[in-house]
Amino acid sequence: MKQFLKYTMATLCGLLLFSIINCFIFFAVLGSIAALGTSSTVTKAKPHSVYVLDMRGVVDERSDSDPYKAAFNGAMGREQEPTYGLDDIIANIRKAKDNPNIDGICLRGGSLRAGMTTLSTIRRELLAFKETGKFVIAYADSYGQGNYYLASCADKVMINPSGSLSWQGLAVSLMFYQRVLSNLGVEMQVVKVGTFKSAVEPFIRTDMSEANKLQYNTFMSEIWGQMTKDVAESRGLSCEELNTLADRYMGLQPAEDYVSAGLVDTLCYTEGVDSLLVKLCDTDDVNKLSHNDMLALEERPGDYKKNKIAVLYAVGDITDDEGDGIVGKKMVKEIGGLTEDETVKAVVLRVNSPGGSAYASEQIHHALALLKEKKPVVVSMSDYAASGGYYISCGANYIFAEPSTLTGSIGIFGLLPNVHGLMDKVGVDVDGLATNKHGLFDNNMIYQGMNAEERAMMQAEIDRGYDLFTRRCAEGRGVPQDSIKAIGEGRVWSGVHALQIGLVDSLGSLDDAVSKAALLAGIEDYKTVSYPEPEDELTRLMNMLSGSTYVEEWMSKRIGVERYTMLKRLDRLSKDASVQARMPYDIIIR
Repeated sequence: MKQFLKYTMATLCGLLLFSIINCFIFFAVLGSIAALGTSSTVTKAKPHSVYVLDMRGVVDERSDSDPYKAAFNGAMGREQEPTYGLDDIIANIRKAKDNPNIDGICLRGGSLRAGMTTLSTIRRELLAFKETGKFVIAYADSYGQGNYYLASCADKVMINPSGSLSWQGLAVSLMFYQRVLSNLGVEMQVVKVGTFKSAVEPFIRTDMSEANKLQYNTFMSEIWGQMTKDVAESRGLSCEELNTLADRYMGLQPAEDYVSAGLVDTLCYTEGVDSLLVKLCDTDDVNKLSHNDMLALEERPGDYKKNKIAVLYAVGDITDDEGDGIVGKKMVKEIGGLTEDETVKAVVLRVNSPGGSAYASEQIHHALALLKEKKPVVVSMSDYAASGGYYISCGANYIFAEPSTLTGSIGIFGLLPNVHGLMDKVGVDVDGLATNKHGLFDNNMIYQGMNAEERAMMQAEIDRGYDLFTRRCAEGRGVPQDSIKAIGEGRVWSGVHALQIGLVDSLGSLDDAVSKAALLAGIEDYKTVSYPEPEDELTRLMNMLSGSTYVEEWMSKRIGVERYTMLKRLDRLSKDASVQARMPYDIIIR
C-alpha cells in the first residue's frame, strides 16, 4: 500500500508539473501573438531603400504566413526556418520595381530550397526588375548550385573569401529497399501499367531500370541545359566553359578561382556589401527592407473591379480524405464554389503536384469538367504536374507549362506488402473464415501474398484505371487514346518535350495563363483572387495548439527534409487508396 501511494503521488506531481509547464507555454505563446498583433504596421519606403531578400529556407508555391507558428517558435526560443511563398516573392519584386524610393535588390545567402521552375520564375522577375535601370546585387558566404543559378543574374555577384560555390552539374541518387525488406521477410507485391512508372522500383529492385535511367538522363540534361544557358548569358561565358568548370567540381576549388573563372565578380566580407550599397544608392543612409517589410509596403489603392479570375492552387500530393496537400474532397468542394460564383469569370488552376490517389484525381477531374461547362479553365504548371497532377490538368481549355516543368507520367500502380515471411520469423500466425471464396481477399494479400487469380484481378483493376486515365487525357487533348498510350507508359517529360508531343498547348508563366483565361472569358477589366482562401485565425490557433504541425517540423529538422519526406510518403501510401497515379521523386536544385 505504501508503494502504491508513493507511485500515485509521484504520478500526480508529475501531471501537475506538466500542466504548469503547459500553462507557461500557452501564455508565452499568447503573449507572443499579442506582440505580433500590436506590432503589425504598414511599411513606408524611405528614399534610397533596398529590398534585401534572404535566400535561406524553403520556397513554397503559395505563401502561408502563420503568425501563431512564429509565436510558438519564439516562445520556445527556436529559430524558425524561413518559408516563402513564390507569390509573395514575385509580388515584392514588382512592388520594388514600381516604387520610386526603392533603388535596388540585394540577394543575401545561398541555401534556398526550391524546384527549377520556381527558381527560373524568380530569376525571370529579377531580370525584368533590372530592365527599369535599378540594380540587383548578390552576396553569400556559400552558394548552393540552385542559388548560384538565381544569383548569377545580378549586376554584381560577391562571395566570402573563405566561401564555396557549388557548380558540378545535376545528379540523382536513389535508395533501394528490396534487400532490407527481403531480410525482414517482407515482399512488396506490385501491379502497374507503364514501363517508365518507376515509383515502385525502390521496393522491388536494387538499382535503377534502364527505362528509369533514360527518362532521368533526358530531363536532367534538359534542366541542366537551361541552367547553363541562362548563366552563360548573364555571366558572359559559354555553355562549354560552364561545363568545364562543373567537371572541376567548383565547390572544392579556392575562392579566387571563382573570380578568375568569371563565376563571381569579387571576394569580400559583409561590410563590403554595405559599402557597395552606399555607393550604388549614393548615400550613407541606405534603408534596408526585409521580405516582411515589403509584404507590408504601403500601396496605392487599386480600382474596384467586379469581375474575378480565380487562381486555384493545387499543390502537393493528392489524397482522398486527409493530408496537407491536395485533399480530394476539399478540392472538389472548392471547385464547386467557384462554379457557382457568378463574379468568377474564369479559373486558372495552378498545379504543382507529383500526383497521388487515382480515385481522388478522377473526382477532381470530374469537378473541373463541370466547372468548364460554365466558364473557361486554364492550367498553369509549376515544378510538377505529373501523373495525378497531369490527370487533373488534362481537361482544361488551355494548358501552360514552364520549360523545366516535369509532367506526363501517365501511368498507375498498386503497391501491397506481403508480410508472411516477417510474421513467420516472429512467430505470428493468422487464420480466419469467410462465407465466400474471396471474403478474406484483403487479409490474404497482406498475410499470405496474392495467388495467380488474385494478382490477375488486381492487374485488371490497374488496367481499368490506366484505360480511364488515358481516356481522360485523350478527351481533354482531343486526340486518339492510342496516341496518349504511345507517350504514356508512366514516362516523365519536361515542359519543352510536353509541348512537342502535345501534352500542353504553350510554354508560359502564371501571368500568361491569367491573360489567356481573361481572353477566353472575353473580359478586360478584372482582378485575380487566390483560392483556397486562407484559414481563419481560430482554425490556425487550434492547429497550432494541436501540435501536429510542430511535431512534423521537429522531425523534419532532426532526420533531414529528404528522409522525412520519404517517410511521410510511405506513410501516405499505406493510408491512401491502393491505386496510385504518382511520380516517384522530387527534383530539388541545390
